[in-house]
Amino acid sequence: MRNYHQFYIDGQWVAPVNGGQLCEVINPATEAPSGSVLLGDAADVERAVNAAHQAFASYSRTTLAERIELIGAIAKEYERRLDDMAAAISEEMGAPLKALARPVQAPIGLWHLQTVLGAARSYPFDQQQGNTLITKEAVGVCALITPWNWPMNQIVCKVAPALLTGCTMVLKPSELAPYSSQIFAEILAAAGVPAGVFNMIHGDGAEIGPLLSAHPLVDMVSLTGSTRAGASVARHAAETIKVVSLELGGKSANIILDDAPLEAAVTSGVIGMMANTGQSCNAPSRMLVPRARLAEAEVIAVQALGRLVVGDPQDAATTTGPIANGRQYGRVQAMIAQGVAEGARLVAGGTGRVDGIERGYFARPTIFSGVERSMSIAREEIFGPVLVMIPYDSEDDAIAIANDSVYGLSGFVYGATIERARGVARRLRTGMVHLNGATVDPSAPFGGYKQSGLGREWGAAGIDEFVETKAIMGSPADVAP
Repeated sequence: MRNYHQFYIDGQWVAPVNGGQLCEVINPATEAPSGSVLLGDAADVERAVNAAHQAFASYSRTTLAERIELIGAIAKEYERRLDDMAAAISEEMGAPLKALARPVQAPIGLWHLQTVLGAARSYPFDQQQGNTLITKEAVGVCALITPWNWPMNQIVCKVAPALLTGCTMVLKPSELAPYSSQIFAEILAAAGVPAGVFNMIHGDGAEIGPLLSAHPLVDMVSLTGSTRAGASVARHAAETIKVVSLELGGKSANIILDDAPLEAAVTSGVIGMMANTGQSCNAPSRMLVPRARLAEAEVIAVQALGRLVVGDPQDAATTTGPIANGRQYGRVQAMIAQGVAEGARLVAGGTGRVDGIERGYFARPTIFSGVERSMSIAREEIFGPVLVMIPYDSEDDAIAIANDSVYGLSGFVYGATIERARGVARRLRTGMVHLNGATVDPSAPFGGYKQSGLGREWGAAGIDEFVETKAIMGSPADVAP
């Protein structure tokens, strides 16, 4: 059992000010408690924010070289703890250990540290424009609020650029998947992060999120989560005119063009959708297929599902684990039932657990076809292993369907030539597009249009989120910055 009953504040492990509220952490593969954390309240927020505020004056004046050295030390310690991190992530949110937690979920945090280090030396912290020095400096005290689906991705892609730019911070990770963040705090402590620069508290998101967002000593809020949570953060931050960065939901379209190699395109789309049990905001959840080839695509899609092995995350053969928590499992089941009720054709899967599994939040990988764009399963983010196949009649029709969404996070296009696929990509109202099965690039900007959020993360674009721009006029080039 993992029982983490302290917060990391001002360089020390401390108990919650008012004792905290016990929160059991449930193993999604067994539905049994695997440990617990204590949830804090307003007093803990105050303590953590004040520690970050006090540390900002000194940490923001450290040199870039000193901060690069610190992040390098963190990367070394992180690499040493990779196996511990993978085990924690697998236990807390059900990622298959051999297929996902160890090769991707855990090391993606290390990749973000390395990416920030790579971008640091060329990032334009100082630029000369005539007799004006344009400098970028730390935005200040940052509140970082992160979810449970890709815990180290979302934590490190915020913490690494914040540390690089000279910010101090308070992290509030998901209380549903807190083990990996505990290890991450241990890593930062071991690497020598100065007291007060990084602080971490646990708490209920609906309670702690508004407190952090509204706090007068917090200069910037960065949240990854639902669109509803993003709207709450923006409202509470508005009173003090904070910088707000939001990475929110998605309902990404995957356009398979009429000249695409159908087997490769459909198989890639199905496997991409089912990765992380469908619990990725940028998952290709809407597959748009030429109407004349829909029946053929359905057969290929069902065959692709046959590659998945749903089961115990600790089993080396498992490719697909459980839904990360009971609340989300219930939502996925309700959305599958909604799809059936609205008249979508169930090609594979359906409600209920996977055959032969009696316990755990194991949803059946599901495919609907003949889906109309007006149906709930075509418009709402399901966040589970559910793919909808939508027929289209022309390239313009496909683009119109793809853009007919309140979301605009990612998009996917598969065609016979990159030139045609890229032409379609330019017409999609999304922050990212993947051509012909391309994977994510940790140095590329990550973020979306419309209700998918504000700002960008990852690489140099992620550094941009944590700086303010200052113009120092009357500062000629021959004066050293």
